[in-house]
Amino acid sequence: MIGFGIFQILLSQIPNFHKLTWLSTIAAATSFGYAFIGSGLSLAVVVSGKGEATSIFGNKVGPDLSEADKVWKVFSALGNIALACSFATVIYDIMDTLKSYPPENKQMKKANVLGITAMTILFLLCGGLGYAAFGHDTPGNILTGFGFYEPFWLVALGNVFIVIHMVGAYQVMAQPLFRVIEMGANMAWPRSDFINKGYPIKMGSLTFNINLFRLIWRSMYVVVATVIAMAMPFFNEFLALLGAIGFWPLIVFFPVQMHIAQKQVKRLSLKWCCLQILSFSCFLVTVSAAVGSIRGISKNIKKYKLFMYKQ
Repeated sequence: MIGFGIFQILLSQIPNFHKLTWLSTIAAATSFGYAFIGSGLSLAVVVSGKGEATSIFGNKVGPDLSEADKVWKVFSALGNIALACSFATVIYDIMDTLKSYPPENKQMKKANVLGITAMTILFLLCGGLGYAAFGHDTPGNILTGFGFYEPFWLVALGNVFIVIHMVGAYQVMAQPLFRVIEMGANMAWPRSDFINKGYPIKMGSLTFNINLFRLIWRSMYVVVATVIAMAMPFFNEFLALLGAIGFWPLIVFFPVQMHIAQKQVKRLSLKWCCLQILSFSCFLVTVSAAVGSIRGISKNIKKYKLFMYKQ
């Protein structure tokens, strides 16, 4: 984890989103790699007849699972699903990298349709086949959660793909935040050399432009994020919480309100009412997912000590 953080500090010094095309491409390719590996291994278990018992309604309520616990887990799962929509927050940064012709909105619409379709297929494959293979004991991550041990080389390759994908995904999601903070600092202190001045540093035939504000603030961001991840390793619960927090305000509310303002949708018209119902429904999803994930984190705190798992 420390090595991952150090590597992210180095990558975070890349000035902007436009220079991350190579990293985004590698991350996308590896995501297909580990998804197909996980789905293929799960399918092999099912075909061999070693799959576990499953049911349409999931875990049965009993001594080990109360009705309330099952509801909380469903709410937390909604957060994990909502996290899959977080790609919408970087759409505008991606549009900035496109040429003006053909029209950017048409290109992005095609890209969204293809991307969401591929993402949905992969999620259904991994989720459905994973559940068919492991039943109610399916780990949160079938590759890193000790779902498989053989063939070792293939499982190891899948885990390598996951690490590479996380490296790229971290930067794709963090760069827009870096940009917003640095643009705000530039507007607030336009004459500050600390914030705006770059210092060229030559390393062989390469020249790097180092900005002190970017170096310090991005490094501190990565350090804090890494320490929190090491201190409280509740992977699924934190993903659910992050998905819940970002889903309604960033993915639904603001885009809906901007669409209403841009298209001048009349208040109380059929379209306006449908958009408001959609927004309110997604708000309920966000609240439910946030509450469920927070409860999951609070329960898991009892199993963990800071920076270590308590058996």
